[in-house]
This record gives sequence, C-alpha cells and structure tokens, in this order.
Amino acid sequence: MPELSQESERGRAGPPFGLAEVTGPSMVPTLHHGDLLVVQYGARVRPGDVVVLRHPFQQDLLVVKRAVERREAGWWVLGDNAYAGGDSTDYGTVPEDLILGRVRLRFRPLRSGQRSPLALARWVLSAARPVLSDRSASRRLRAR
Repeated sequence: MPELSQESERGRAGPPFGLAEVTGPSMVPTLHHGDLLVVQYGARVRPGDVVVLRHPFQQDLLVVKRAVERREAGWWVLGDNAYAGGDSTDYGTVPEDLILGRVRLRFRPLRSGQRSPLALARWVLSAARPVLSDRSASRRLRAR
C-alpha cells in the first residue's frame, strides 16, 4: 500500500515545490512505479487533482491519490487503479490538514533496457508530462 518513498517533504511554511518518487501500483495508468513527481505544497486542491497526503492511520507514510470530491469531513481520495486499494474506500475521508500538496509534473526515468533509437525517441517524447486534473475520471470514480 505505500505509494511514495520518503521524500524531501516540505510543510506549508517551506519551499513551495518538492520532489517525490512513486512506489506501488495504485495510480496506474496515470503514474507508474519509479516515476518522479514535482509537488506544489499548499496548493489549492480541486476535484480531479492528484495529491500527496499523509496516510490517516500512519502519518509517517505518504501516499499519492486523486482527490475525487470534497466532503464535510475532508477529501474523498481514490487511486486510479481500482484493484490496488489503499484509498478512501479503506479509511474514509482524509482531513484537509493531511493533504500536503498537488502533483504538477511527472517525470518517467529512462529504464536500463531502453537503448534502441526508437525507444529513446519514445522516452524523450513522454518522459516529462504535466499531471492534469482529470474531471471525467473524477466523475467516474465518484460513482464507485
């Protein structure tokens, strides 16, 4: 269930951006194991945004999920991979103060087996991408 490796975490008073590394499959196909994320700490969260948060029961564990909808007690968050678990279906709403930041950019490192010119060209075209709010996924996930 861990989603992020330990990162150079910054609070709301620190620098506005930080890095995180994804571990685990719960955000596939949006994020994959080994992806590096640029996180904007303290950013305003809207439905559909991918966010970094503290796990409600293990606050030393950081996870990345999609904020699906704002509820009275906090945010309902879900992973994009319905089969991985470890989201609000397990632990309920996440209080606002446990949401650390919003993911802005994903960088997919070059794998060791990608040596052909075609593989390198594909990597160059897809290595760094913004992580956008997916409103359609937000509506679809809310129905689960």
